[in-house]
Amino acid sequence: MGGGTTTAELDVVLEKHRTELTGYCYRMLGSSFEAEDAVQDTLVRAWRSYEKFEGRSSLRSWLYRIATNVCLDMLAAGNKRARPMDLTDSTPLAQAALSPRPDNTWLEPVPDALVLPSVADPAEAAVAKESVRLAFMAALQQLPPKQRAVLILREVLAWRASEVAELLDISVAAVNSALQRARATLAERADRDPEGGVSDPLDEEQQKLLERYVKAFEGYDMTALTALLHEDAVMTMPPFDLWLRGTADITGFMTTMGASCAGSRLLPVQVNGLPGFAHYKPDEEKGGFSPWAVQVLEISDGRITGLHCFLDAPRSFPLFGLPLHLEAEADEVEKGE
Repeated sequence: MGGGTTTAELDVVLEKHRTELTGYCYRMLGSSFEAEDAVQDTLVRAWRSYEKFEGRSSLRSWLYRIATNVCLDMLAAGNKRARPMDLTDSTPLAQAALSPRPDNTWLEPVPDALVLPSVADPAEAAVAKESVRLAFMAALQQLPPKQRAVLILREVLAWRASEVAELLDISVAAVNSALQRARATLAERADRDPEGGVSDPLDEEQQKLLERYVKAFEGYDMTALTALLHEDAVMTMPPFDLWLRGTADITGFMTTMGASCAGSRLLPVQVNGLPGFAHYKPDEEKGGFSPWAVQVLEISDGRITGLHCFLDAPRSFPLFGLPLHLEAEADEVEKGE
């Protein structure tokens, strides 16, 4: 190792940057799993070429340069991850059909702990959370890759234009131009797709709303659930491209095609800067409950406006440190006997 740095010391130094790099790569790629792969590749490349790092920039800037190149290479295939409402119109319940699309079609949920470093400044923490919310992430995925990198580096990470220009090997004028175009695209999408207002931390009203939601969902009480949903609430279920709008279609789906979710259990999770739940469905074979979905909730004006159910649970639950089975509680066992 150059500069007297030992292998162990370098490992520690590089590892300190893992969370913020994962957040950057997640915003670039829209996939929690691809982001982890990209960061691992970044750290391996940095480790191997550390002797060539001459300190002309900070170590952090150098790592971001490597991470950006890794992400741009991964994005060269042109795949844009999306939400169901970015791809199709909403479907009336009477015409609902569950048609899956490949995993790489979809924007993936991510645990806050994986991508949001601890920061002392509440304003900085709030910006970081907002920048991984589903609506913002979906808008980012519509930007060309270099515009995406410019916007993230300038607006989210607060880099100077000159620093971004050096990292991307382009002029400051090109950075400013790319940022202007990216902002225009995001502003246009924001007009069509306004995002709900979630307090950070959640205020008392929002906490009570979530408690009522858990009670209504676990009790499969559609009357109670309807009272919590905005009349134009949206429900999505990747990998299926079906999405529903309005309380009647959402609760109608839950009592017909989704009826097997009755009797489920919800555990709270922090996901994409929003409140969410790990959804466990009753396991008829083993007893207890098995992973079914990561739910991400969007809230505005005291109502739930978005219920996004990511159904790739056995794959995603380990990211959240969640068990792959819940035992039935004693009172439930007694009821079943």
